[in-house]
Amino acid sequence: MSKLRRFYSDGNLFFVTNVAYKRRPILADNTDILMSAIQRVVGLSNGELIAWIIMPDHFHIIADTGSKNISDIMHRIKLSFASTYRKREHMHSGRVWQHRFWDHVIRDQVDMNRHIDYIHYNPVKHGLATSPFDWEQSSIQQYASEGVYEEDWGQLERLTYVGEFGE
Repeated sequence: MSKLRRFYSDGNLFFVTNVAYKRRPILADNTDILMSAIQRVVGLSNGELIAWIIMPDHFHIIADTGSKNISDIMHRIKLSFASTYRKREHMHSGRVWQHRFWDHVIRDQVDMNRHIDYIHYNPVKHGLATSPFDWEQSSIQQYASEGVYEEDWGQLERLTYVGEFGE
């Protein structure tokens, strides 16, 4: 396996995607321990969690990494969650996460806005909700309370039919 080189610099914002091993849907039922791990690790780095969503088999975050590099932060998040998850599930060993993670350095405000929208639209994209606001494991409610999103943002249009169709 080749050595992946990542860009490190203080003050960067990162969009990150991390996937459960074999895309097992373990995260939705364990949101509490994943959010605890994310908030604790990002906070210890003097960073800030800007946007997040937890899907059944993966999660996305946008984080200011503070004084740490993104690889260290993700390593600690993955270890913390895996340890607590294994205890909760009475597992002695076994993989929890796929190797590595995907990251993107946020370039500017337009890029940030696109990635925040992507995060919040994710449950609709994956067919798990018809409105992003129906998905509770997300930072969208915080953004809506700050006036960033209207209450109908990202909803799939409901189809209406005129006429009779043999019902």
